[in-house]
Amino acid sequence: MIDVEVVQLLVSPSHRLAGRPSEGPAPGPDDERVPRAEVRANLGLVGDRYFARAAHRDASVTMMSVKSLPTDIDPAVDLRRTRRNVLLRGVDVDALVGATVSLDCGEGPVRFSVNRPARPCAWMDVTVGPGAQRALRDKGGVRCAPLDDGVLLVGPARFAILSEPAPRRRPA
Repeated sequence: MIDVEVVQLLVSPSHRLAGRPSEGPAPGPDDERVPRAEVRANLGLVGDRYFARAAHRDASVTMMSVKSLPTDIDPAVDLRRTRRNVLLRGVDVDALVGATVSLDCGEGPVRFSVNRPARPCAWMDVTVGPGAQRALRDKGGVRCAPLDDGVLLVGPARFAILSEPAPRRRPA
């Protein structure tokens, strides 16, 4: 078990980064960060845009490490700009693709299958700043599927790696 901190949680009811980045994000609430998020096994975060969407069932929750935020581009960058769901301090989630992990915020452990990297898109250069897409390459977070019902809370938490990640492929 690793002591970590859930720095931020984001539950967004709408997909705000649709269309062309040059058109800017779609309107939505000023702040979709929440202090508490309900998790449903195989469905995602209750109220989030990817909740229970068949196309996103294996990747309905995104986690990101705070150390990966491109603060050199914008010191105020956070989940509102990266559009990830869970921001963690104390663990490198990008290294865990293929693993099963557990996050316990004090309400009981919630297991996640870490299925693939969350690839940064051209929107990052709009929402964070020029160069953010490149800066986030290979450290844009991970897309996960929740395996349990539970609750995530902002604050101290315990993180466990329950099964080892897949070996990283070396570029040819």
